[in-house]
Amino acid sequence: MTSKIIGVGNYIPSETITNLFFAQHNFLDEKGVALKQNNTIIAEKLKSITGIEERRYANNNQVTSDLGFIAAKQAIENSGIDPETLDYIIFAHNFGDVISGTIQSDSVPSLASRVKHQLQIKNNYCVAYDVLFGCPGWLEGMIQANAFIKAGIAKRCLVIGAETLSRVVDIHDRDSMIYADGAGAAILEINNHDDEGLKSHLSASFTLTEKDYLFFGKSYNTETCPDVKYIKMIGRKIYEFALSNVPDAMKKCFDESGYTISQLNKIIIHQANEKMDEAIVKRFFDLYEQPVPENIMPMVIDKLGNSSVATIPILLKMILNGELSSHQINKGDIVLFASVGAGMNVNAIVYKF
Repeated sequence: MTSKIIGVGNYIPSETITNLFFAQHNFLDEKGVALKQNNTIIAEKLKSITGIEERRYANNNQVTSDLGFIAAKQAIENSGIDPETLDYIIFAHNFGDVISGTIQSDSVPSLASRVKHQLQIKNNYCVAYDVLFGCPGWLEGMIQANAFIKAGIAKRCLVIGAETLSRVVDIHDRDSMIYADGAGAAILEINNHDDEGLKSHLSASFTLTEKDYLFFGKSYNTETCPDVKYIKMIGRKIYEFALSNVPDAMKKCFDESGYTISQLNKIIIHQANEKMDEAIVKRFFDLYEQPVPENIMPMVIDKLGNSSVATIPILLKMILNGELSSHQINKGDIVLFASVGAGMNVNAIVYKF
């Protein structure tokens, strides 16, 4: 027995933010000193390293749970199920609902409870809760849902990943340019009939010396924003950590699936940094002493940016919906999912479609 995906959905906000949006930003370093490079050069460097040209921001009247609701509703419609038959709604995020123009995060009640309310589900035994696990949160929600199903305490679970990172960025920090908003969702169901489904998974939390590579910290502009905290990262440390730990985790997870490396069809990885993801995948194949196959890793970070927990389910829905001309997932394909993020947390899933 395993669990399989029976429906997917996503929500990509309509507001496109190009790199030109940051042309007039006053970027500072950690000491509050203006960066020597002009913003055009900063944006060009960002594109060359991360691949990001554009990102999407939510409308001012939307919050994270609204985005999650839209993706969830789409996944339910895609699956054709009655939402009253859901046993769990698991919502992965990191900052709750942040109303546009404010600085306060709101996570009470849980975002999962808010989505269940918006879906008008009457079943009181459909359990709704949130997962805070950094960028790997949606994958961790899928792992938890699979565990519930295999344990016999659930038959259907809705797993949502959504974030409005545009609401928690320091406009004086050039790292703010990578972040984006969005939502994705999938419905996982018990599968006793065929070989399709989740085959192996792995999760890890590196906290001894790595805990604060991603954190909530003060603005680089200490004069105008002295007491407000924003998402911060130590980019070089994260890059080094990811290259050192993610390929090994991916291999361990893949080896536990029982498949051979020649059977792997796609790698869907958290869209955080194009060069970093390419380096991770190369090191993964190096562990098997194999070259990286062509067209193995779909990427949409150039147009959608880094929307944290939403990047993987957004991309999965786009592929399954035929929205990426150069990438398809066919019946019988073996796909490796992987993510890394705040915690520092790492996880991976092997799935047969």
